[in-house]
Amino acid sequence: MFIKSLVLVGVVAPVICAVVLGVMLWRPRQQLREELFTRIVFASFALSIICYLIALIALPFATVHMGSQVTWFDLPHYHYSLAIAPDAMSLIVAIFSAILVSMIGAFSRRYLHRDPGYFRFYLFLSLFGAGVEIIILSSSLDFLFIGWEIVGFTSAMLIAFFYERPKPVEHGLRAFLTYRICDVGLLSALVILHHSEHGTLFVNNQTTTWLALSNTDASSLVIVAGFLLVWAAMGKSAQVPLSGWLPRAMEGPTPSSAIFYGAISIHLGAFLLLRLAPLIASDWRMQISVLLIGLLTALHGSLSGRVQSDIKSVLAYASITQVGVIWMEIALGFYTLAVIHMIGHAALRSLQILRSPSLLHDHQYLESAMGATIPRAARHIENCLPYSLRPWVYRHGLERGVLDAVLRFWFLAPVLAWARWFDRMDQRWARWLNRETN
Repeated sequence: MFIKSLVLVGVVAPVICAVVLGVMLWRPRQQLREELFTRIVFASFALSIICYLIALIALPFATVHMGSQVTWFDLPHYHYSLAIAPDAMSLIVAIFSAILVSMIGAFSRRYLHRDPGYFRFYLFLSLFGAGVEIIILSSSLDFLFIGWEIVGFTSAMLIAFFYERPKPVEHGLRAFLTYRICDVGLLSALVILHHSEHGTLFVNNQTTTWLALSNTDASSLVIVAGFLLVWAAMGKSAQVPLSGWLPRAMEGPTPSSAIFYGAISIHLGAFLLLRLAPLIASDWRMQISVLLIGLLTALHGSLSGRVQSDIKSVLAYASITQVGVIWMEIALGFYTLAVIHMIGHAALRSLQILRSPSLLHDHQYLESAMGATIPRAARHIENCLPYSLRPWVYRHGLERGVLDAVLRFWFLAPVLAWARWFDRMDQRWARWLNRETN
């Protein structure tokens, strides 16, 4: 009970921080201070880190009971539970995420100093941190869904942070629509699991040493729910063919790009797969699907990233590549390696994105010190391909795998055609009703 109380305080602290910042922004007459906003965010996540550290130290000496949970509402055939149960993996990832959010908050104090959206940025940052902690520490898919939606909302808002320009708004809308389409999979899986005997709680099992969705008597209906959850994870982790929104997401501020698409948000899809690990391991079709998705994403990200002309796009495709490799590790059963890979990649990529604005200056300084142009490196793929094939691979990278055209022609165009047809039918029905009433 002591551990759960500590974890609950750690989860609630960022939520209270977001509420306080929202109330402060709600009163425009009040003279807001940048330093005060920064301290509130830093203090809330520092409290979370302390609570998680104490809980992690005390975890081996205590037994965590899954039965204690809060039921938000209960109907005859449905109940919604707000369940939090810490395990070693969750606490480690939660501590790491809280540290990164605190560091980004400290970095942004000077990076966004006197920016018109300074206070708005910190509000979304605190909301994002609260959503991440809910996802990581929830012990049910029901509660995870709340954090999942908070992260998606704040992600779209920060991509469109510079709303005075049309492109950030357009790219933020694209990311938001991608999230919504994929979140249908998560919501549908919840409905299926609630109508089955499988349930939505994460429990201890023999396949992994942490809490995960059980694979006991996994029926065909539960396997369908597993594929729907994989679909939801694909959107959050920008896997093929849904990876086109991630390079466009770099329109947002550099700190948000670092924390979202280099460090935390892009790995949440892989984290969800770790929660589904026993279910994935129980069905070879899910294993092969996750493995192929990760392989195709890694190849696509590697080829497309090699021909980008700006550093943030290069880092975006590098993130896509590494997350694809993490998906492959999960499909092959290397769960501990996947967790280590996630943390290491998040730390490295976050640092690289934060340094990206000064990279051009460093590059010019290095060339000046050398007295020559820096030679091009990492040509191992070109050396492995015949010369006749290289232009085709180069074109594939420039066109970003033609994924945008495929999605536009095969998915977006039919949906728009159906929407226009329904609109015409609705207008005809309205005109007919108007004639009848007159």
